[in-house]
Amino acid sequence: MRPCCTANRAEHADMRSTKGLAPARHVVRRGAPVFRIGDPFTNIYAIRTGSFKKVMLLSDGREQITGFFFAGEPLGLDGVCHAYHMSDAIALEDSCVCVLPFALLELLGRQVKAISDHLYRVFSAELARDSSHMVVLGTMTVEERIATFLLDMSSRQSHQRANSPTQFVLRMTRGEAGSFLGVTMETVCRVLSRFEKRGLIAVGGRNIRILDLDGLLDVSRAE
Repeated sequence: MRPCCTANRAEHADMRSTKGLAPARHVVRRGAPVFRIGDPFTNIYAIRTGSFKKVMLLSDGREQITGFFFAGEPLGLDGVCHAYHMSDAIALEDSCVCVLPFALLELLGRQVKAISDHLYRVFSAELARDSSHMVVLGTMTVEERIATFLLDMSSRQSHQRANSPTQFVLRMTRGEAGSFLGVTMETVCRVLSRFEKRGLIAVGGRNIRILDLDGLLDVSRAE
């Protein structure tokens, strides 16, 4: 959703010329929600800075993390179907979002092809990530899951880095990563340590550096 949120680039002239699309910016402090389960769906939130986790409540009261979101990505698409949000969106760090009223986006999308095209791409990317995550949980070993997760985190944060494309920060805790991947925190720690010993990555707290990209790619594929 970055083009709708920061429409000051020459390549987004159509969006820039559209009156009415001047989204408000909202600061969300670490640990605070941008929306909660059951909240009415009225807006899509485009992340300008920071990161979020998407959390669903299981029938036994446990929380399950179902996604992580970073700058340039949208929050709130889970509310389109039922007109209310199916999950919590919680800031992993101090963050800033643009508030985009969905009714206005729909209206402008009918008037400006650039907006409607971008909305289609946003929905498609969200569906693709959800489908990919189902494959990860349903068919991959623990090592394959964590290797795939590290590669995905590196890829999705790459536009925020001016340095090496193989160095990034895990914005979530090991426990949060484990919840997303269907494993325990201890398992995440053990596998990261195993990868480090094999020379695949270097770990410094939440800082990750990929040392052997091809090797990590090999692990992420079924062996």
